[in-house]
Amino acid sequence: MLVRHLSYFVTLARERHFARAAEVCHIAQPTLSAAIRTLEEDLDVRLVVRNHRFVGLTPEGEKLLVWGRQILTDYNSLRDDLSGLRRGLTGVLRLGVIPAAMPAISFLTARFSAAHPKASVEIQSLTSRAIQRALDAFEIDGGVTYLDNEPLENVRRTQLYRERYVFVVNRLHPFAARATVTWAEAAAEPLCLLSEDMQNRRIMDKVAASIGVTLRPTVVSNSFLGVCSHLRHGEWSSIVPHNFFYVFGQTPDLAAINLIEPAHAQAIGLVLSDRDPPSPMAGALLAAIKDIDLDAEFDAAMKRI
Repeated sequence: MLVRHLSYFVTLARERHFARAAEVCHIAQPTLSAAIRTLEEDLDVRLVVRNHRFVGLTPEGEKLLVWGRQILTDYNSLRDDLSGLRRGLTGVLRLGVIPAAMPAISFLTARFSAAHPKASVEIQSLTSRAIQRALDAFEIDGGVTYLDNEPLENVRRTQLYRERYVFVVNRLHPFAARATVTWAEAAAEPLCLLSEDMQNRRIMDKVAASIGVTLRPTVVSNSFLGVCSHLRHGEWSSIVPHNFFYVFGQTPDLAAINLIEPAHAQAIGLVLSDRDPPSPMAGALLAAIKDIDLDAEFDAAMKRI
């Protein structure tokens, strides 16, 4: 069984179309079909359900897909590792990051890029559940997500910082001059929050429920950019992570107030596939950030804004 043939099969499973898969692989469609038939002959099982077009994978094909992704990842990691010994680490570090952790990601990539200038970085904004799927499918090298709430499976965890929550209002709001606001008070205001498919929102719903309060936002968004837009408009308030202003900057028309009763914090960290050895990219990232203190980094950065 050739690694190339296995790569064709994994591509076909992803594209679910013979012509598209052949185009992605830069081969003719008959060549792709012949490679799949060779795999089936080598393994003595039928892998693909097809008539005149791709229909799906057989149960054996689904099992091979899991193994195939892992084999190809290990093969590419081996090549990257051997190449890195000669020329330094090259290639792409692929990261999935939850929206709430986007303010932290540049602290990690800056250290990685300084240590490995020939490598590049690709960042995707993903939900925590999408990060789990992408790690399982070997589509990313690592993720940055919540560690305590809805923890991911089969991963190595490295805590980066603890996320706190603040209530953000327009400067003309009656709460703007206060040092603290309770969750119950915040819940009674017109809110713009992240949508419920985001773990950040589910965490906030749990915190509110712990004191018998329900969050009922009048506007929801799956992006903090959408939240910031409504805050700047002035009619809405929001509950956001304490590092929100590292990305959007301190603005004279907005005030951030510490949330209490309860004062809640949540661990956010780096998650990598629980594989030994780790991929060269994952291992290099972990080594680059081994002594990072993001809580201190954020505090220092916010003082400069």
